[in-house]
Amino acid sequence: MRDSTPRPPDCNAALVLADGTVFWGRGLGAIGNGAGEVCFNTAVTGYQEILTDPSYAGQIIAFTFPHIGNVGANQEDMEATTVAARGLVLRAPISEPANYRATQSLDRWLKGHGLIGIAGVDTRRLTMHIRDFGPPNGVIAHDPEGRLDIPSLRARARAWPGLEGMDLAKEVTCRQTYEWDQTVWDRNRGYGLQQNFRYCVVAIDYGVKRNILRMLAAHGCRVIVVPATASTADIMGHRPDGIFLSNGPGDPAATGTYAVPVLRDLLDSGKPVFGICLGHQVLALALGGRTRKMARGHRGANHPVKDLQTGKIEITSQNHGFVVDPESLPKDVEPTHFSLFDNSNEGLRMIGKPVFSVQYHPEASPGPQDSHYLFERFVRLMGENA
Repeated sequence: MRDSTPRPPDCNAALVLADGTVFWGRGLGAIGNGAGEVCFNTAVTGYQEILTDPSYAGQIIAFTFPHIGNVGANQEDMEATTVAARGLVLRAPISEPANYRATQSLDRWLKGHGLIGIAGVDTRRLTMHIRDFGPPNGVIAHDPEGRLDIPSLRARARAWPGLEGMDLAKEVTCRQTYEWDQTVWDRNRGYGLQQNFRYCVVAIDYGVKRNILRMLAAHGCRVIVVPATASTADIMGHRPDGIFLSNGPGDPAATGTYAVPVLRDLLDSGKPVFGICLGHQVLALALGGRTRKMARGHRGANHPVKDLQTGKIEITSQNHGFVVDPESLPKDVEPTHFSLFDNSNEGLRMIGKPVFSVQYHPEASPGPQDSHYLFERFVRLMGENA
């Protein structure tokens, strides 16, 4: 497919897809270019949390909601220290912030974090392109003088290898073990600190979001975060009451080459295990299941999920491009949740053992808080298996 849309006179940025399609616009944020998989997110709030979610490593995010940037940016709504996303695509230009928590404009924040953006794009057309043809590889480019070599950018998009087979957890994981005691944000006091620990949780960092750690700390957990490549001895040396498997980017099968052997050892320990997102996927692999790349992926804060055990419907926050094949799970593992959008797997548990995981994001940053009970379930399992 080749796009012959002429370049508008006021455009100094472009999103160039591997199939030749070009979306023109006005650049914002950092200057330069970046390659990645182009995806869309339907959330209407929480763009700063989305942009700092390590699970977006290797991806260019197109927001379907047009008014991104209207509440500005701050230093509190960061899900990681560094930004892993490759760029963002917007419909409308960024307006001046109008929120009491804003400390700077989104454009200035993007510049400070080296993130490239483009505004003025027909994001509805782009979303339909992704819907019809799947998430494409692309290059986002911004040059103030408009010096854009489209053939070169197209060639780079075609040469980018894609997320399938790519291990990105090693790029976003922590480099050394650390402890976390910060709790969730409160309007009156900001973030708190947990000092009354009931349980010790070792969190394996495949690209963990800070609000997940805050939720664990808020539930009385002393949280010790270890790198994705930590060994069984490294993890069990902390004498954990429970083990948490974090979210993260990339292909779970690629991360599983080093994660799965460790997880199988941890499962043999009998300790409660709770996984989210990539943690859910690598847990499934460790249990003998399979994962696959999705045709479009789930990214947004309005995804309905049904709990098969209770019949309850949860509205969830999601961000994933790979999924567990429920038909591949062994007999001692049962699916617990499924998506009401496409019937894909959204959760599992081991029968008779304190092991469970979900595909979606119960920490809700951003998103609804319907699934906070899962952290309480994890804590309860640690109490029952102490």
